[in-house]
Amino acid sequence: MAVDVIRAFTTAACALAAGARQIVLADTVAAALRFGGEYDGAVVMGEEHGRRPDGFDYSNSPVLIADADLEGRTVVQRTSAGTQGVYAARAAPALWCASLVCASATAAALCGAGSSEPTYVITGRFVDRPDLTGDDDLLTAQFIEARRTGAPADAAAVAAAVAATHEAARTLALGGTDAHPDDIAVCTDVDRFDFAMRVSWDGDRPVVRAER
Repeated sequence: MAVDVIRAFTTAACALAAGARQIVLADTVAAALRFGGEYDGAVVMGEEHGRRPDGFDYSNSPVLIADADLEGRTVVQRTSAGTQGVYAARAAPALWCASLVCASATAAALCGAGSSEPTYVITGRFVDRPDLTGDDDLLTAQFIEARRTGAPADAAAVAAAVAATHEAARTLALGGTDAHPDDIAVCTDVDRFDFAMRVSWDGDRPVVRAER
């Protein structure tokens, strides 16, 4: 399972909730722009180093994408951490994208798939960037695992802990059209949605769809 709570897979969940048919994940900006030209009416969203790249329709903001006209459309997403984690986990026999907004649905999907010991990919942790520890993703993974196993899981506590991380502050500092002031509030809205985000593969590209 690839975990990215701030903000890739919160934004992806908001896009699906807004009516997107599917989300095609790209590993590079160039690939995202190319994919966007291959699907009729596609919308390209995401970031590079937190900023919306030239040619992208939307940044990696869950608030902004939630208001977009996405009904029945394909969304292409590229981010610096979350989408990279999915590509890194391509050998997994089953794969989901995870965040707090769909935490319980994701835990239920894991149980339904008979996954006894899932592996959580903490996408926000970079060995060459000691300032990026991925604490927000680790807290999210621990919460989902607690929900999966029936262990105590305090939604308010994990929401507050994620909101207090360095990644949350770093994201809000982007400002402008790259980060909405309410993005972190959405990212920490535990179980906002009732679906998980299952990854399938269309050739060599991962496609995310809502799984209820």
